[in-house]
Amino acid sequence: MTIPLAGYEFSGPFSSTSSLEDRSGVYAILTPTSSNQYKVLDVGESATVKSRVENHERKPCWQRNANSGGVYYAAYYTPGMQDTGRQEIEQKIRDKYDAPCGKR
Repeated sequence: MTIPLAGYEFSGPFSSTSSLEDRSGVYAILTPTSSNQYKVLDVGESATVKSRVENHERKPCWQRNANSGGVYYAAYYTPGMQDTGRQEIEQKIRDKYDAPCGKR
């Protein structure tokens, strides 16, 4: 299962972080809106996506902004890509979606 975000095919969305992998990539925090649509709550990048999401300081923001459908997780894995490449993807997604958490 995949979800397109700003031209990138993310794995997910998953209702649990157990489906994420601990490798480099860009993650998106989502909440369902209606008939297979999702709102982006947050986006970030990490060398260890699963660990970063599970230990994230913005979890309270995700919970506050999620609708009754809860919080979902998606990841675009970037093996071999440097931090700057992941940051560029993160910024493209931030520019396209009005994520309420983690504004820069």
